[in-house]
Amino acid sequence: MPDPANSNLEPERFDMRQDDEGWTVYNVRTDEPARVKGVSQTGLDIADADDLVDLLNRLAHRTGGRFSL
Repeated sequence: MPDPANSNLEPERFDMRQDDEGWTVYNVRTDEPARVKGVSQTGLDIADADDLVDLLNRLAHRTGGRFSL
């Protein structure tokens, strides 16, 4: 979900959408699921997905998008 504190920065890099088994966190530039330690972030609980989106977007903003998980 968009973070109002970052509203003057570039658009968010990660977002979430509902999937067949819960929620997927995905990269909005590639439309691919985010991967953490090689695991696709799909089928998540809504609260976990929302927290992960916030965390990944903060990391992307702080590092200029140059980070890997």
